[in-house]
Amino acid sequence: MSDDAFLTVAERGQAEFEVKGSEFIGHVAPAESVDAAEAFVSEVRDAYADATHNVPAYRVPEGDMLREWASDDGEPTNSAGKPALNVLVQREVRNVVAVVTRYYGGVNLGVGGLARAYARGVSDALDAAGVVEERPHERLTVTVEYDDSGTVRGILESVGAEFDAAYEATVTFDVRVPVDEADPLRDRLRSATGGRVELG
Repeated sequence: MSDDAFLTVAERGQAEFEVKGSEFIGHVAPAESVDAAEAFVSEVRDAYADATHNVPAYRVPEGDMLREWASDDGEPTNSAGKPALNVLVQREVRNVVAVVTRYYGGVNLGVGGLARAYARGVSDALDAAGVVEERPHERLTVTVEYDDSGTVRGILESVGAEFDAAYEATVTFDVRVPVDEADPLRDRLRSATGGRVELG
């Protein structure tokens, strides 16, 4: 894995299992910020408002730092949030939020049992979502006249860049490209269009 690459989830994932009558549902989702992580936590809490506990944990960027946070949501101290967060740390995934929902089944699981169940909730949900290697991306805005738009589109497709095109008075491509490929792409677009491309 290159220095700047990191592991995250490809999409949302969910996993359910039962331990001594208690039902656990693990949920994970990609999150690019604390706000996005908190929004997912709120969404799960609303969807499972009748659950006994909804235990959140996340590792997301905050400025230049990586924010790691978890809550026991009413479970005994360190029996839920910390084990959930530990899975994210041990599996080295980031830009990800997890919530483990529990419906109490009448049998106390003890701190060890709870810790194992909450950890499993996150781990199983990660497996369901699929862990992928991601590289930091940046966005470029590429604006050209219609005459050059076919050339630009061809180059973007050849390097596998993600983009959206808007055809108005000029053609604007909103491009998402790995950071380490951005400068070579700029150079290539400039030279292919004889410098007629506008890069933002």
